[in-house]
This record gives sequence, structure tokens and C-alpha cells, in this order.
Amino acid sequence: MSIEKTLFTAADKMRGAMDAGEYKHIALGLLFLRYVSVAFERLHAELSNDGISDPEDRDEYLAESVFWVPEKARWSHIAKNSKNPEIGVMIDSAMRDIETENPSLKGALPKVFGRESLDKTMLTGLIELFTNDIKLDGTKADFDLIGRIYEYCIGEFAGNEGKRGGEFYTPQSVVSTLIEMIEPTKGRVYDPCCGTGGFFVQSEKFIEAHQGQSNDIAIYGQERNHTTFGLARMNLAIRGIFADIRWNSEGTLLRDEFPDERFDYILANPPFNISDWSGDLLREDVRWKHGTPPSGNANFAWIQHVYSRLSSRGIAGVVMANGSMSSMSGGEGDIRSALVQADAIDAMVALPGQLFYGTQIPACLWILAKDKSNGIAKEAKLRDRRGEVLFIDARKMGALVPGSRKQKELSPDEIGKIATAYHAWRGEPDAGTYEDEPGFCKSADLDEIAKHNFVLTPGRYVGAGAAEDDGEPFEEKFERLMGELRGQFAEGQRLEAEIEARLGALE
Repeated sequence: MSIEKTLFTAADKMRGAMDAGEYKHIALGLLFLRYVSVAFERLHAELSNDGISDPEDRDEYLAESVFWVPEKARWSHIAKNSKNPEIGVMIDSAMRDIETENPSLKGALPKVFGRESLDKTMLTGLIELFTNDIKLDGTKADFDLIGRIYEYCIGEFAGNEGKRGGEFYTPQSVVSTLIEMIEPTKGRVYDPCCGTGGFFVQSEKFIEAHQGQSNDIAIYGQERNHTTFGLARMNLAIRGIFADIRWNSEGTLLRDEFPDERFDYILANPPFNISDWSGDLLREDVRWKHGTPPSGNANFAWIQHVYSRLSSRGIAGVVMANGSMSSMSGGEGDIRSALVQADAIDAMVALPGQLFYGTQIPACLWILAKDKSNGIAKEAKLRDRRGEVLFIDARKMGALVPGSRKQKELSPDEIGKIATAYHAWRGEPDAGTYEDEPGFCKSADLDEIAKHNFVLTPGRYVGAGAAEDDGEPFEEKFERLMGELRGQFAEGQRLEAEIEARLGALE
């Protein structure tokens, strides 16, 4: 069992009857405090020992992107006082002090530890668990470890919260699929509904995995839920990711924080099928170049918002409910038709069910491209894809997460197959030659899409996969199965007659 899972299991046992949505702020807040303290104390020790620097000079920490932690907010002080009856109040004070000393964290940290109703024994247990079971000596591997633990806990809490958890967390295999497809390596990355910042964390991981530099990308995001906004800022801080993340209570569609900005990569998992999005107030919005979205469903407002914020060669990946691929209500069919004919859509991916927490609504991926004629990926020029759309049907992929009876995930190999098909189709030289694969992928032109009335469900285009060859000729197999079926019908009739006879004997 991984340390992430071991630690979460132990921490979750301490939760008792507390609601998972409430408890996550306790556990994740303490993890964050553990992180900033270790980072600070490591640099403090280095500065104290070099004989030149002043360990009390805040600029030294700013230069190293390390948060300044006041003495009474440091983990060593918290751990020493873990059994103090006022430990909750002390932690709240520590959070406030850290925010005061680091304006970029203002409003991000939870102050929920000093409440009268909070079980102090649970709090003591968590502090001791994070002290004794997270062994740290201040290396980069330590920070990676805390980042993994934090990320794992976010996912597990999302699962425990069900539908509410799914609103702030995109499953990692879905995030990884989009990241591998659009390959954000250099430029500006944006998420208009960033949740806990999962897309940003995975973007950094992708760059590291491909020997790139994390400072080659600049990150921007917006989040409407203030609590989730705080989780995102902590998540990114633990990873050492500095981003321009903004919050307002109205949300991106009604009050976009970046109206004049354009981005090279956009990743988004907007809330599905939202009806109360204030659409009536935005009927004349300049973003609706392909048609005004219906006031009762925000799906095509999100898609057009994302497309409008792409740079001249930008590319975007958007998670959507499956209904977005085929709905005709409220003019959605006309908007979809206009998007296709404007060459805004690069690819469509149908995902398997049961990937998302708290909802069985099947989802899909929309890959949007601002210019399909001469895009660039990994320094290589892509082929001209105008007049074409790639369809990928991944509904048969995915397997249940170990230990779960209802949650699925895509494997790394499955994610690789989806991404490689897309890369080959758009002409990346190292992805091989693209070929249609019956049952999985198909490149369709605009005439074919028009024949399907601009419905973008991949199953309509990819056809059926090759039947499994078991060596038995079809005619013989059909006769054999029909014979078995007739035999089962006869047996059913015999049993029915026997039951009636026995019931008659009882009269």
C-alpha cells in the first residue's frame, strides 16, 4: 500500500462522524501547514549555516519562492503543543499569521480548528500522524511527497462527498487524457473553472516528464466557489506553482476575470447542464459568435467562452456531458453546426461511464483549435486539418478502481492510445501514421458530419469494431445458439406446466 493511501486511511479513521466535506479542510489545512513549515525551516537552516545570509531576512525567502512562517506558526511549535486544550485556536492563529506574512495566501487558508464543537482528540491524532508518518528532511522529494499526499487526499475526499465532490475535482485519468492530448509545453495555460487546480498540477507534471521547464508556462484560472478557491491555492503552493488564480462570486460566464486575455492552452471541466447561469442577462454577449446559448443550459456558453479566449494558434480541451454532442433543444444543434463549419472542432472523444464522482452522467471531451491549418506541437508543424474532425470512441475503455464497485478510471495505456491516435491524426512526426480503426477512431469530413445532422457522437462515425474470431463459422454459430435458445424456451414451458400442475393439486 502506498504511503498516500496508508496515510489517508489512517486520517480518515479519525474523522468519525464528521462530514467528509467539513473534514477535508481540517486534514488538507494541516498538510499545507506541514509543507510550508518544512520548506521554511530547511531554508532557514541553510541561511543560518552559510555564514553570509541573514536567516531573518524575508527577501531571502521570497527569492527562493518559500513562504515566510512566523515562529508560532511553525510545525515544530504546533507539534509540541498538540495536546494543549487550546491547540485548535493556536492553529487558527498560525493560519492567520501565515496569511499576514504572505499576501499571496490571503484568504486561502482554513480557520476552522478552534471551533468549540471540533473534537480536540481527533486534531491531536492528526498532528501526531502527520508528524510521525511523514518523514521529511527538506529535499525536493519531500515536497513531491507532500504534493502527492495532498492530491491523493483531495481525490479521496471527492469520492466520499459524492456529487458535491465531483463539483470541485476532475478525476486524474480524465485530466491526464486531456493533458496528453493537447500537450501544454510552452505558453499561457488557462482554466475558467479551475476547482482545486488539478489541470495545472498535471500540466507541470507533463512538462517535467518531457524534460521541459516549468517556467515555460504561465498559469491563469478562475473559480467561483471561494472554499474551493482556497484549496486550489494551497494545492498549487505545495507544488511550488505560482499562478494568477482569481475569484468572484458571480463566476466566469457572468464576470470573466480575464476578458482581454488570450491563451495558448485552455483546459476546463465546467459544471454539466447548469440551468441557472444567468443566460438571460447575456443574450447579446460578444462571445456567442456561433449562436446564443439557451438560457436553460450553459453547456454551449462554456464551449464558446473557451473558444473565444484562445490565442491565434490556441488549443483547448473541455469536458462536457454527452448530451452536448447531440442535443437539438434551444438552438444547440445550430450552434454545434456553426462550430463544425467554422472549423472550431478538432476532435471529439466519448468517455466510458462511471469516471466521475457522484454522477453516472457519461461525459465526452471536446478538443477545440483556433487554427487547424498550421498549428504547432512540440516545435513541429502540424498538417492542415481543415474540413476534418477526428472521432474517438473510448466508451469500452476503463476498469473499476481497485476497492471500488462503481468508480472507473482509464489506464495509462488507454490514455496513451487515445492521445497517440490524436497526435498521429494531426500530423505529429513522432506519433506514427494515422489510420482509422473500426470501433475506435475515424476521421470524418464535413460532408459526412452534415449527413449526420452535425451530431458529434463518435459511435455514429467509428462503426463497429472487428468481431472476435473464435474459429466458429457464423452460420454454424447462429444455428447452435438458436438451438440452445429453443431448448431453453422448451424447458421454460415444461417448468411452467409442472408448476401449474402442482398448484392444481393443492386446490
